Amino acid sequence: MTARPFAAPLDLGNVRLRNRFVSAPMERNYCEVDGTMTDEYIAYLDRRAAGGAALVFTEASYVRADGKGRIRQMGVDVDERIPGIAKMAEAIHAHGALVGVEFNHGGRTAQGSVSGFVPVAPSPIPCAVVGGEMPEQLDGDDIEHIIECFGEAAARCQQAGVDVISLHGGHGYLIHQFLSPAYNHRDDEWADPALFVNSVIDAVRTMAPGIALGLRFSAFEAVDGGLDAETTRARIDAIDTDRLDFLDVSAGNYESGQWIIQPGEWPRGLLAPFSEQYTRDFDLPVGVAGRISSPEVAAQIIESGQADFVSMARTLHADPDFPNRALDGGRYRPCIACNYCIDSLAAGPVPCSVNPWVGRELEQPSKPADVAVRVAVVGGGPSGMAAARDLALAGHRVDLYDERDSLGGDFALASRLHEYPEYARIVDWYLAEIADLDITCHTGTRVDAAALAELDFDAVVLATGGRGPAVDLPGADTRRVRDVREFLESGDPAPEAITIFGADREAAAVADDLLQHGTKVVMIGPQETIAHDVGRRGKIVLLPRLAASANLTTHLSSIVTRVEEDRVVISTGGAERIVDAPGELLISHGVEPRTDLLAALRSPAPRLGVHTVGDASGDGGSIHAALVTAADVAVTITAAADALEEVSA
Repeated sequence: MTARPFAAPLDLGNVRLRNRFVSAPMERNYCEVDGTMTDEYIAYLDRRAAGGAALVFTEASYVRADGKGRIRQMGVDVDERIPGIAKMAEAIHAHGALVGVEFNHGGRTAQGSVSGFVPVAPSPIPCAVVGGEMPEQLDGDDIEHIIECFGEAAARCQQAGVDVISLHGGHGYLIHQFLSPAYNHRDDEWADPALFVNSVIDAVRTMAPGIALGLRFSAFEAVDGGLDAETTRARIDAIDTDRLDFLDVSAGNYESGQWIIQPGEWPRGLLAPFSEQYTRDFDLPVGVAGRISSPEVAAQIIESGQADFVSMARTLHADPDFPNRALDGGRYRPCIACNYCIDSLAAGPVPCSVNPWVGRELEQPSKPADVAVRVAVVGGGPSGMAAARDLALAGHRVDLYDERDSLGGDFALASRLHEYPEYARIVDWYLAEIADLDITCHTGTRVDAAALAELDFDAVVLATGGRGPAVDLPGADTRRVRDVREFLESGDPAPEAITIFGADREAAAVADDLLQHGTKVVMIGPQETIAHDVGRRGKIVLLPRLAASANLTTHLSSIVTRVEEDRVVISTGGAERIVDAPGELLISHGVEPRTDLLAALRSPAPRLGVHTVGDASGDGGSIHAALVTAADVAVTITAAADALEEVSA
C-alpha cells in the first residue's frame, strides 16, 4: 500500500484539494441565533484549516427559515449572512484550504420550537425523534419556492467566496425525504423521487455557475419501508450526476441515528464498502464518512479505491491537526466516538469530550508562560494527566503523582468495558504526550500535605478523583458489597451472577460488559430508565442490547432497603417486596469528591494556590468536564505566575 495515498491532490470540478482530507459538514451550533456567522465559529473553522484539511465545510445550513433545525444553526437564507460568510472564507483561504458550505432544509425534522414555523415536508409524516410535530404537506408553489431558495443561497455563497457547495441529500432531511419511499407518499409530479433534487441542482447551477457542486446522500436508511442500498443506487442513477462534481456517501436518518453518527463499538471505516460501487461506476470523485479516525483507515479506503476522499467530522473535532499529523507521521489526539458532541446539540454549542478547547479557540493559549514555576499534580486520571500536560506545554516544571501503579485513573478502568473500546486511545495519547514532556511521574506514590509542603511547590493541582458515597444497607454484612469502581479496579473475572444497585451510566456499562461474558445480572435502580445520565446517541446501541438480553433482570424506580444472602428487599413506589439478587452487590451511586488532601493543604498553601480538577473539584462526571477544568486551571496558574512576577518587579 502506498504510504500516504491521502497526500495526493484531487480535483473537484474547477477547484483542487491539496490532499484527500475533508473537514465534513458537522452541526455545531456556533452561529448567532439568527444564523449569522460568529467570530467563535470562524476561529473554529480557521483552526481546522490550519490543521491541514484540504476542504473545510461549515455545516448543514438552512436555505429557508422554516428548515432550521438547531438553535444556532448557520443560515444562508438572506443576504445579511453574506459578510460573515465572506469573513470566514477569507480566514480559511489564508491557510490554503478551500471553503465548503452544505445546503439543507430540515423538512419534517425541523420543529416549530426551534424555527418558529410549522414544519413542512413532502408528506405529513412527523419525526418523533425530534419532537413529533406534524408537518404540513408542501404544495407545488411552495416546493418551487424552496428550490429557488437553494439557488439564491448558492448565489450568496459564491459572492462570499465559497469554493464548494454540497447539497445535503441524506440523513432524513428534505431532499432525502423526497427520495425516500418511507416519507414521500405523494401522488402528483413530486412523487418522482429524483425530481426535487434535480430541480435543486438546476437552480444552483443557474444561480452559481462554475462553483464546485456535490451531493451528500445516505447509502441506506436502515428503517422499515425506507431506502436500502439497492434502492438508493437506483435513486442516484436517476439524479443528474453529470451536473455534479462529486458525491459524498454517508448513511442513516433520524430514525436510525446510529448510522449517521456511529458508536465507538462499530468498526472504523464501516461505510467504505457502500461507497465503493459509486467510486467504481461514476466518473466523478466520491467521498465517504463513517468512523474514519486513523490515518491507516483513511489510507486503506483511498488506496483500495473505495473512495477518493474521506469526510471526517468527529475526528477533526477532536484534533484539528489530524491531517497534518497523518501527513507527517506525528501523534494526533484521537476521537473516542463517545458521541457527547452530537448529544449536546439540542442544548447549544457543541463541545468535545477529549478536546477542551473546541468552541473556545479564541481563548486557547498560543504562547508559553513568561514565568516558569514548579507545580505538583496529584492524581493521574484524565484531569491530572491533562493538567500536567498543559502546564508542561506552557513551560512549567511538573511533578505528577498517583497512588496507583499506572496512570489513567477510573477512565482507564472504563476503557476495558465492552461499550468503550476507543477510550484506551485517549489514555495512551496522554501517556505518550507526558513521556515526551518535562514531567516527572511518581506512580505508586501516595503523597500527603507535609511532603508537598516540604518540596515547596509553587502550586498544587489536586486531581485526586472521587469515591463512591457510603451506602448504609441493613444486612450488608451477609454478602460482599463494594462500589462498582472497586470491582473494576480489582480485575476480578466475570462472576456467574451479580447484583447492581444503581442504573446510571457506570452501572449500565458494567452490566453490559458482564452480560457479554455470560454473567446473570440483576439491576435495581432508583432511576426510571437505564443510563438516564447518558445522551440518546451515546446509548442508542446499548439500550436495545440490554433490553434483548435474557440474562438481565431490572427493577427500576426501586431502591434496596435490606440485603439478604441471595435476595434483597426493594421498595417500589413505597411498596416493599423481596426479589432474587444473586452474587455480590455492586453499588453505583456516582462519586463524591475526595477532599482530604485539599483540607490538609489549606495551612501550608503554596504561593500560587491549590486547585482542584475533575471529580476532585465536583466538576467531574464526564471526561469533558474533567479536561475543561484541567485546561482552565493550567491557564489560571500561568496567569497567576505572570501576575506575581509583575508585582515582584
